[in-house]
Amino acid sequence: QVHITESGGGLVQAGGSLRLSCAASGITGRINSVGWYRQGPGHQRELVAGINSIGGSHYDDSVKGRFTISRDNAKNTVYLQMNSLRPEDAAVYYCNLIPYVTRYWGQGTQVTVSS
Repeated sequence: QVHITESGGGLVQAGGSLRLSCAASGITGRINSVGWYRQGPGHQRELVAGINSIGGSHYDDSVKGRFTISRDNAKNTVYLQMNSLRPEDAAVYYCNLIPYVTRYWGQGTQVTVSS
């Protein structure tokens, strides 16, 4: 059974930084593209960053230059370094495959940014 756990969220002032972690277990075989998604109040869940199996990454324009996604294949862990956080980055952050698999959604980790 696949289990994904996100962690690292919290309360930070605007301009601050957080590092999110996503640990996956129970996924057999090669994991290709993995992404960080977020869902803010009143918004749909959106993909903000993705990384493929060889480290190639892509970002939504709203986070480009501020967020960095990385992965440790040996640990089945994906990270999201978030710098220069803005109030509009506040959301619950999730990780999942790209394209996502509905049954893989975890609880997410809450990011709150104070202005």
